[in-house]
Amino acid sequence: MTTLQQFAAGQIAIPTGTAWHLSDLGEFRGKQDLYTRQSPQRLKSLREHAMIQSAVSSNRIEGVAIDPNRVRDIFATSKPIFRDRDEEEVRGYRDALAWIHADADSIVLNEQCIKRLHALTRGQIWDAGQFKEKDGDIIERSADGRSRIRFQTVPAHETAACMANLVIDWQRCLDERWVPPLLALAAFNLDYLCIHPFRDGNGRTSRLLWLLQSYQLGYEVGRYISLERLVEVHKDRYYETLEQSSQGWHEGKHEPWPYINFVLFIFKTAFAEFAERVGEIKAPRGAKTDQILAAIEQFPGKFSLAQLELRCPGVSRDMVRRVLRDQQSAGMVECHGRGPASQWQKKR
Repeated sequence: MTTLQQFAAGQIAIPTGTAWHLSDLGEFRGKQDLYTRQSPQRLKSLREHAMIQSAVSSNRIEGVAIDPNRVRDIFATSKPIFRDRDEEEVRGYRDALAWIHADADSIVLNEQCIKRLHALTRGQIWDAGQFKEKDGDIIERSADGRSRIRFQTVPAHETAACMANLVIDWQRCLDERWVPPLLALAAFNLDYLCIHPFRDGNGRTSRLLWLLQSYQLGYEVGRYISLERLVEVHKDRYYETLEQSSQGWHEGKHEPWPYINFVLFIFKTAFAEFAERVGEIKAPRGAKTDQILAAIEQFPGKFSLAQLELRCPGVSRDMVRRVLRDQQSAGMVECHGRGPASQWQKKR
């Protein structure tokens, strides 16, 4: 029994902590329209920034990474020349995001939609957009080379039926109000990951579905703050709560709340960051300067000029350098080394 089916049967009550999350998100949702009427230039910069971060972070969670110096070339041109499969998959994720951002209201969430999102993120791989043909468990490999089965997924021969039922249950849950819509979104995401319908690329597709469903429910924060970046920042917690909530899933005896609360936590963190960036900060310096300063704050340690540029799409290299020099003069950052290999760091 899936999580959505448990909700349909009325078998599980909403914990108090989860209800508090929903209340906070309802308050943020009420302010959303106010925030999105702020500076158009700043919102445009946030959208560009979020799209790049989402594509890079969601792939990096799965071990797919690209050279920061190549990001602009991969994203800026209409038909980039890829150096390897990783670049192709990151660009494919960006194209999937563009489709969601443009057409979320008209996209019908069904098996065809899910397969298309998967195909976009997997490029020219042979089984892009096709449900798995062989059983495949989720294996965890440690640094010392040992491995263990973390979760046994739905068998291949049952996958298509399970996905069809999941899509039906999602729509029924919304129509019949089994639970508040955000809980339905998180439950769908958990069930999808437990079904594990594709040979590879399930995590990335799940995060695209998360974004699509949030837009369709009226939660637009993912357009401006990368949900995928926040998941990457809290990656350990993401995997920990997913493992906790998947235990006993096949028997319908699992505890979905750790993962559901994690999804709500990511939404709350994104809304809080959005409010800080747009809703409550006055910016006499200008939107692009604010964007650079905010990007600097996100680095926990040393960073390069190229890494800072990656987090500031639409901002010229000269402006990034100028802000860095200003911050250095003000004693806020320091530079280690010279030339292209130099590293910057916030002063404590």
